Amino acid sequence: MGRLTTHVLDIAAGRPAPGLRIRLTSLDTGTVLGEFTTNADGRLDAPALQGDVFKPGRYELLFLVGEYFRRTGAISGPDADDGPDFLDEVPLRFGIRDASQHYHVPLLVSPWAYSTYRGS
Repeated sequence: MGRLTTHVLDIAAGRPAPGLRIRLTSLDTGTVLGEFTTNADGRLDAPALQGDVFKPGRYELLFLVGEYFRRTGAISGPDADDGPDFLDEVPLRFGIRDASQHYHVPLLVSPWAYSTYRGS
């Protein structure tokens, strides 16, 4: 059975990103399908989607990285509260074509850059 998983690595600190909030939305329906928080390993405790709700379609994982970096002190100093962070929310839009497969969508992030890939 297919499923959707994710994890977040704080590449500025060289470790997983615990306590980072994530929102999953179906772009086809506009429905928020779940809100999650990463565990100590930077992962979700269970797949974000699986079973009957894991269907082909277009999705968005919205990673709330700004609040994570403010909480961890990665964004600090005299300018920390003087305006918007460079990265506040990171939206990753992707498609699921085959609901029998495992789709793993990790985020590697710092306060100034991010990347992703389809993992295994």
